[in-house]
Amino acid sequence: MVTTLDRRSRHKLATFRAIAGAARELTLARGLDGVTIEEIADAAGVSPRTFFNYFSCKEEAIVGVEPAVLAAIAEEVEARPADEPPLTALFAVFVPEDESALARRWMLRTELMRRHPQLLPRHMAALVDLELALTGAVATRMGLDPVADPRPRLIVSSAVAAFRSTMEWWHDSGQEVALGDAMRTAFDSLARGLQARP
Repeated sequence: MVTTLDRRSRHKLATFRAIAGAARELTLARGLDGVTIEEIADAAGVSPRTFFNYFSCKEEAIVGVEPAVLAAIAEEVEARPADEPPLTALFAVFVPEDESALARRWMLRTELMRRHPQLLPRHMAALVDLELALTGAVATRMGLDPVADPRPRLIVSSAVAAFRSTMEWWHDSGQEVALGDAMRTAFDSLARGLQARP
């Protein structure tokens, strides 16, 4: 994956992932009510104050996305090579070379939402925030106004849906296929569908 983020953006993304990862691991082990913000911060190697710089509560740490991290992800999409189609750029950002870390994050997320359905509204809100951030990045790549032209939003919404549904299928199917291969197949199918003519 091509990464051109500045040091500050990379640090924010790493800190966000450390806190979110700690929140998910601890909640999986102890349950939603058995974990405190202080314990999450300690496991992530940050202070409670730093925790609150990223998240307003532990539920948000488990399934939310911090605005600065959304900006960093959008920046990654914009920084991809100019000749890449939008879906290729999104795939490169969604599915990094370290597939095992991606798989672990999303398997935890999926399992926790199944155990704690009260997390679902925050999860859906996070997906909406992600789509908005990525729509702006894709519109910039395409030289389009996302208010006047629906194509950037359509591409992003389709890509997020393909990612989420493939991750859930992969989780439920026993992971017999490599995650990257499953994602590549899904995005290739999506690209063919978007290019199809009536």
